[in-house]
Amino acid sequence: MLPYISEFLGTMILIILGDGVVANVTLGKSGMKGGGSIQITIAWALAVMLPAFIFGVSSGAHFNPALTLALAIDGSVSWGIVPGYIITQFAGAFAGGCIVHALYKDHLDAETSQATQLGVFSTGPSIPNFKRNVLSEAVGTFILVFAIKGIAQAGAVPAGVNNLLVFGIIAAIGMSMGGLTGYAINPARDLGPRLAHYLLPIKGKGSSNWEYAPVVIIGPVLGAICAVLLYQIIPWA
Repeated sequence: MLPYISEFLGTMILIILGDGVVANVTLGKSGMKGGGSIQITIAWALAVMLPAFIFGVSSGAHFNPALTLALAIDGSVSWGIVPGYIITQFAGAFAGGCIVHALYKDHLDAETSQATQLGVFSTGPSIPNFKRNVLSEAVGTFILVFAIKGIAQAGAVPAGVNNLLVFGIIAAIGMSMGGLTGYAINPARDLGPRLAHYLLPIKGKGSSNWEYAPVVIIGPVLGAICAVLLYQIIPWA
């Protein structure tokens, strides 16, 4: 059970820190209102890196259904763990969203912008365009997974440094592509907290924009699969 507990807790921590920084710098009553996109990008990178250090040995620190699926496709992990990993990842993301709501409930209830309320929990495009939004999520996830595969090569980096490099991967993707769709690059990261927004009592909240949900499934899954397939055919030796 340890790998599944690790995926649940790791994804939950990722969302608490990641969605937490969005709440911290965007909600009108927050003491850090106005921190901006750089604070969000750095904090999201840390949000992924910290649980990777904690749970890397016990579960591989996937925290992302698209990554888990892709690693099963290329044979890096057993298909037997896939259902349990995906379930615990989504459950952890939902739990993280609920905790962010509990922490920021007064601030969420005081917020007059429905878009800002939803933005605490889930991603969305700056310009809605289904094909380009899917492409953005696919390219971002491709870079994420391809980089993870690269730094995991035997002898490529000292033990433990690969988790530190995760910070650089997430920060680079966010700073280069974050303004397009909010770089979910992870179905659980978006849909778990989106469900929390949908179910939890938030004063004056609007739609949870489920129409956008296919983008954060199709894009990351396509990008992750393309990454591992390309990685397999490159003659590294």
